[in-house]
Amino acid sequence: MTGIYQGRSDLSGMMASFLNEKRMTGYKYANQEKLLIRFDSYFDRNGYTGIRITKSMVDDFIYSPLEQPSTHYLKERLLRDFALFLVRHGYQEVYIAKVESAPVKKCSHIPYIFMEEEMRHIFTAVDAWEDSFYTNRHLVDPVLFRLLYGTGMRVSEALNIMVKDFDGINGVLTVYHAKNNKDRLIPLALSLAGRIGKFINVFHKYSQDTAYLFQSPRKGKTDKSTVYRRFRQYLQCANIPHTDAGPRVHDLRHNYAVKCLKKWVLAGEELTNLLPYLAAYMGHSDFRGTQYYLRLTADLYPDIINRLEANFGHVIPEGGPTDEEQ
Repeated sequence: MTGIYQGRSDLSGMMASFLNEKRMTGYKYANQEKLLIRFDSYFDRNGYTGIRITKSMVDDFIYSPLEQPSTHYLKERLLRDFALFLVRHGYQEVYIAKVESAPVKKCSHIPYIFMEEEMRHIFTAVDAWEDSFYTNRHLVDPVLFRLLYGTGMRVSEALNIMVKDFDGINGVLTVYHAKNNKDRLIPLALSLAGRIGKFINVFHKYSQDTAYLFQSPRKGKTDKSTVYRRFRQYLQCANIPHTDAGPRVHDLRHNYAVKCLKKWVLAGEELTNLLPYLAAYMGHSDFRGTQYYLRLTADLYPDIINRLEANFGHVIPEGGPTDEEQ
């Protein structure tokens, strides 16, 4: 283990190796370390020995009646990963915990899908914003909001991009350490790649390659709250009503996914082959997010719902969680 904690059980050495491996791959694993210390103490206190894990010891440790299901879920995931780690290192007497306590989150927000004319009004407002000594938004926002709309990136991902992350030759952005600590490549449309290239040549003419692409006037990273505030201003200029229910900046991500699916369905494309690409492009950790967009597309465009249901009814959920709210 790390820090001043002295491992007590026969598992402590493998726990330390497990933590080290996770941290070498970029995970902080602070809360997980605390849980492992508790499991190490529990293992020793109950007289367990050797490098082994049984179902009974796992269940007794995970499912404390004094803890919330969310804590049970964290323990399930941690002990499953640790068990798989032990198996990879040749240990056979290892029970792999089942992950079955995941909280069920209902997505109450109904995404706003913009009409093409509405997006034209929004970009007209963005492009027409007056130059000011106190802000650089007239330079940044025309590129930032087109990137969000044209790629479906999360706002946090776009704001973390550095100049060096753009490959102007191939028209590709690299997103590092996004949600779920994943990296991915994002190929861009030629027009969008060209706009970003011109933006860098002008806005970052004297910047280092580690500068944030969408830099604030103080040379730091633009804050998400600033992007949200500006988006509401552009909605007002475009005469699109805004309430507590939206539209939101994140709805641009929903727009990208839904319009991709609509285009593919109407073109007669084989979605079974294309859905994995959409999931990878958007940085989904699994297919729940992509399934959510299948349902959303069918609900928003009744004229294609029969084609969706006929071919993908078995994967279209009735509702439930997505990974889209961060």
